[in-house]
Amino acid sequence: MVNSHGHMDTIQVNKLVRNFDDFRAVNEISFEVHESEIFGFLGPNGAGKTTTINMLCTLLRPTGGSAQVNGFDVSSQQSQVRSSIGIIFQDPSLDEELTAHENMRFHAMLYDVSREDFKRRSEELIEMVDLTDKLGDQVRTYSGGMKRRLEIARGLLHRPRVLFLDEPTLGLDPQTRRHIWQYLRKLREQREVTMFMTTHYMDEAENCNRIAIIDHGEIVAIDTPANLKERVGGDIITLRTSDNELASERLIQVHRVETRTGPEGQLIVEIDRGDQFIPKIIETFSKGSKPIEVQSVSLRQPTLEDVFIKLTGHAIREEEADTKSQMRQRGRMFGRSGRRP
Repeated sequence: MVNSHGHMDTIQVNKLVRNFDDFRAVNEISFEVHESEIFGFLGPNGAGKTTTINMLCTLLRPTGGSAQVNGFDVSSQQSQVRSSIGIIFQDPSLDEELTAHENMRFHAMLYDVSREDFKRRSEELIEMVDLTDKLGDQVRTYSGGMKRRLEIARGLLHRPRVLFLDEPTLGLDPQTRRHIWQYLRKLREQREVTMFMTTHYMDEAENCNRIAIIDHGEIVAIDTPANLKERVGGDIITLRTSDNELASERLIQVHRVETRTGPEGQLIVEIDRGDQFIPKIIETFSKGSKPIEVQSVSLRQPTLEDVFIKLTGHAIREEEADTKSQMRQRGRMFGRSGRRP
């Protein structure tokens, strides 16, 4: 369990596989998550993110391979895994008719948190997520962001070593998303909680120490956000021209610069000091027997979206609606199958 840096690995995954009938949702993935690291799974819907997190949380049995969370095997030591993790999934699992305090109390009972521990911890946690003045209010009066913050507080009540967050800010407004990330970072510093999260938001993935990019059930890269972006190389110039094919040929002939085509048919050039290269492009295009017209040009630093497109050949699609039904299914399953460790 001790990794090369002398730290414990909180999660270890080895050739994990999950099939649904003849469809392979997760295909022999291996990775480890270090202690008190924020580790992110970044990928589109249907890439295998939720299936993986469900296996690590013991909600789905692996078809093959193995995984340990906090040193416990997810297949053979399910109750030990469950009692040592906290789960914050998108599907709301709060009781809307109860107050925030009652929701916390109920969770404490499920996890055998003693009365005095509950009093001390719940006060601290509710304060941390800025809900102290709303503690006696029924949860149905809460906004989406407040509910998510209460779920974070509740998920930490039994002092889990690992927090699993499935798309933690899905459907929340940008300001609320920022707040939740402030809490999560504070949490990591104060409590040294390890976090494993899934997301399809690029900006959210920037909060992770390391990211695994997953597509079609396979991990295509694991690294820090900064190192991943370095794979793209230099600045990104995006061009629209009157003749992209000819433009691409000319850039290779004259400047030895390769281009690739973006999702909407635009030409993409990766190059250092792009601001100085743009005038050269325009000059090259204006010469020759057939001038090429530049319709638009933009320059920016590489993002994780660029990395994703470069590695997979397609963009991360925005959230589709069909996961909602899967979520509800899962919420019911977890609710019934005895959350009790």
